[in-house]
Amino acid sequence: MPSEEPDRIAILQGTLDLIILQTLETMGQQHAYAIANRLTQVSEDLLHLNQGTLYPALVRLEQQGRVLGTWGKTENNREAKFYSITKAGRKALISETLRWRRMAGLVDKLLAAGAEA
Repeated sequence: MPSEEPDRIAILQGTLDLIILQTLETMGQQHAYAIANRLTQVSEDLLHLNQGTLYPALVRLEQQGRVLGTWGKTENNREAKFYSITKAGRKALISETLRWRRMAGLVDKLLAAGAEA
């Protein structure tokens, strides 16, 4: 019996950093919970990131100098680390976006060729 819920999408390896950087570029400084909520919203509830996925990516991006984390208070007056994209992060976002679009185009081309066979 088919499920009434939309199929959840598993994040492809190598794309998490890209979508985090794009989210920060679009929305400005955000804490991890806000990033996760935004990705769920934009994906129309198809993508859900848990803390075990999101936090290691944010730590990795911070270590690479692509995001900067600073402690602050949320709208609910809770301590949280807020992340913002850096100049290096913007540069990486541009190159990774181009790489992703080339790869997506290649996969699309290969799928189309397979359908023609």
